[in-house]
Parts: sequence; structure tokens; C-alpha cells
Amino acid sequence: MSTGTRPSLASFVRYVPRVAVATVAALALSACGGGSEKTESKPSGEASASKSAAFPVTVEHKYGSTTIDAEPKKVVTLGLSDQDAVLALGIKPVGAVDWFKETPYGKWPWTKDKWGSTKPEIVGERDEYNIEKIAALKPDLVIAQYSGMKKEQYDTLSKFTKVVAQPKDLPDYGASWQVMTRQIGKSLGKSAETEKLITDIDARFKAVRDKHPEFATKTIAVADSFEAGKYSAFTKTDPKAIFFSELGFKLKPEIDTLAKPGWNVAELSAEKLNVLDVDRLVWVTSSTEANERIKAEPLYKKLKVNQEKRDLFVPYQDPDIGAAFSFNTVLSIPYAIDEVEPLIAAVK
Repeated sequence: MSTGTRPSLASFVRYVPRVAVATVAALALSACGGGSEKTESKPSGEASASKSAAFPVTVEHKYGSTTIDAEPKKVVTLGLSDQDAVLALGIKPVGAVDWFKETPYGKWPWTKDKWGSTKPEIVGERDEYNIEKIAALKPDLVIAQYSGMKKEQYDTLSKFTKVVAQPKDLPDYGASWQVMTRQIGKSLGKSAETEKLITDIDARFKAVRDKHPEFATKTIAVADSFEAGKYSAFTKTDPKAIFFSELGFKLKPEIDTLAKPGWNVAELSAEKLNVLDVDRLVWVTSSTEANERIKAEPLYKKLKVNQEKRDLFVPYQDPDIGAAFSFNTVLSIPYAIDEVEPLIAAVK
């Protein structure tokens, strides 16, 4: 894929290749264990006892269940946005995956302070993992929530570390941020802290809904265009659509019916753009060129949402608004709400 215009985080699921796990030498690495975390409100001994009491924990996932015996110290995240929840819970992953070779760690405004000067080792791109690099980090836990991890990858990684794969009974890349955050929090022995994070975010969304009850009467769609004549609309399982739904907007069910099974995006030709004729249309694009190309499309000009100026073009980066609601994590959501609320409320 060209690196000129990169699709946003959640939108590239359709491009993820189905690759076999790289062949690796036999490894015999043992998981690290134990330890305590600093807790200002408790004496160190009490904090250690409290932390130890959280383990062992057993986390169910797509490929069965994983029991974690002691507090993880070295964590590798293989989900595309998993690092945010881990950071929010006070742990800096030692390894993480890249997407489209952007290596943005420390760049995003909602994680810059969390990473500080420490950056993770890049151990793969999207769902292609470098098993040897992961093994070299000697992690005691690998987390892959917002991912398309395959069974053979899970099996290979499980030979030398604990692995919590994506949530069960849900499509890959189809779990809500709440589900994935709880999975991560439980894996780290921090369920109570996790619930506080989720409650605080839920309160932020409710505050917007209370402030803008008119949102509940409006249908919204989120879309992108990666090349001329080709458009994408995101389904109800995509983080971007979920974000606007939690702001109070109604999603358009027809978009879900147009998506291929297991995909979180419906691909549209120009002739199908009428599905985007909604009360509010949010374009999240990676370039000014893409915006101008969309606006110049003759069939798009015929839509009422365009004629009545109810469409909103939001940059993915610089400022990082689209990236924030594409991640849709406990760290990025507050930033996204602060940036998006005034923009979408101004559309009449």
C-alpha cells in the first residue's frame, strides 16, 4: 500500500494479510513473576500483599483461557491500540506493533506524557509479528486485544510466555473499548483501577449527551476515501462509529448490511454514496487532497448532507483528532471529546 495516504487505525482491517507465523528456533523462556507496585495510600508491605492478592487471575479469550500467576512486569502489546490501556494503568509496554511504519509512539498528545522518553521495541506491523524480537524481550505477558492474532501465532507465543488473545465470541477488531480495557485490566491485576477508568469515560460521554440532547435525534455516518472513486463507511463495530454512537448519535443500519461478513467497513462506489446522505456525515481523512477530491465528486455534490453543509471533514493527524476517535481508548477518548464536541455541535 502506498504510504502517501494512510487509512486510519481501525479502517485497515480489510488490508491485514493472512500470514503464517515466522519460523523461530525453539525457545525455553520462563515468565517473570511477582513484585509490588507503589501505592501512596498504603504502607509498602500492605501494598505488596494487596497486589499479590490479585493473582493468580484467569482470563478467557478467543483461544481458550490464560492463567497469570503473578503481577506482569514486562508486557508486550500486539493489539493496534492496546498500549493505551496498559499505559493508563501505569505500565509502559516493552514491545508494541507498528502500523504503516509510522512508529508514532510518544507522538500522540494523549500518550506523550505516559511514554516520556521510553519507547517500546517495535515487534511487528499490524498482525505480522516478529516472534524472535518478542522472545528477545523476555516478556511475562503478551496482550493482543485489538488484533487479528491467529491460532498458530497464539500457540507459538504461548510456548515461552503468557498470552491473552482477543476477546472470545466477538469478531476480530469487533470488541468495544470497554470489553478490551477490562480484559487488559484483569490481565494486569488492576480490575478496580480499570473500572474507575471506564466509569470516568462513561461519565464524559454522558455529559455530552446531556448537553446535546439533539444528537439523539440525528443519524450519523463516518466515512473515508483512500483513492479516487472508492469510499468507505464504517460499521457499528468500528471504533469511530462507536465513538459517535456514545456521543448520542444514531448509526445507519444500512451501512452494516453493505459490509462484507467480518468486516467493519463497507466499501462504496460513487454510485453508492447516497447511503451517506444522513443528518451528520463525518469524513476522517489523511490529506487535504482527499478532502478536495471528495468534495469534487459530482454524485457527492448531489447529496443533501453536502448541499446543506451538514458534512464535517476532520483531519486524522495534525491535529490528531481523527486518530483520537479511531483509537477510541481510555486515553484517547477524552482528547477526542474535547476536540470533536465543538466541531459537531456547530453543524446545523
